Amino acid sequence: MLKLRLSMGGTKKRPVYKIVVADSRFPRDGRFIEKLGFFNPLLPKEKKERVGLQSERIKYWLSQGAKPTMRVARILGENQLMEMPAKGNNPLKAVPKKDRKKEAKDDAPKDGEKKAEAPKEAPKQEEKKAEAPKEAPKQEEKKAEAPKEAPKQEEKK
Repeated sequence: MLKLRLSMGGTKKRPVYKIVVADSRFPRDGRFIEKLGFFNPLLPKEKKERVGLQSERIKYWLSQGAKPTMRVARILGENQLMEMPAKGNNPLKAVPKKDRKKEAKDDAPKDGEKKAEAPKEAPKQEEKKAEAPKEAPKQEEKKAEAPKEAPKQEEKK
């Protein structure tokens, strides 16, 4: 599967990325098919030198079925080469893991509120129980047939 993704270059603490087309099985900084641009995250967003793209080649690879990664999709969306991807919803992303556990404990009383709402869902369960007896006679018939087979096995012995 072809991917449009970032390939890292630059020196220590000074990253510069190439935007490349590569097979998804190739390593991140390894072999690629074609270089389509660059991205320098150290420059301010207003500068033109922050991103350089070959728009015609990018459109070609997108038409061939190459799928951009989330970061590349955002870069392409900012440059109007494709639609801007939808923002993900991860409100705990910036919260340290230890604090996430504390918040989970704080959420426990909220579960009590959900239990108060549970009786509203109880009639739905009753409806399912009403449907279950329809299946029960079939199971009883199977049970009735099963003992018939057991004596036959005993007779053979």
